[in-house]
Amino acid sequence: MILLTLPPLTEERRKTLVKQCKAEGENGKISIRSVRKDTNEALKKLQKEGASEDEVKRAEDKVQKLTDQFSAKIDELIEKKEEEIMTV
Repeated sequence: MILLTLPPLTEERRKTLVKQCKAEGENGKISIRSVRKDTNEALKKLQKEGASEDEVKRAEDKVQKLTDQFSAKIDELIEKKEEEIMTV
């Protein structure tokens, strides 16, 4: 068994970690929006191929709701992690 002693984080290092956490969260949101864009483009193709406009609109609304839901979850996780990092 190996024991490593790590010094406690400094305030400056904590703030840096919070910034990194927020940046990763933003990258996650960008990925979600990218998937939404790709899905909406696929839905537009389906509409051109003969799918009904109402079905496509419902699917777009569902995709938007999922996008909002997961973006909110990312925000929640970022807040939790920020609080955890800043706790001494």
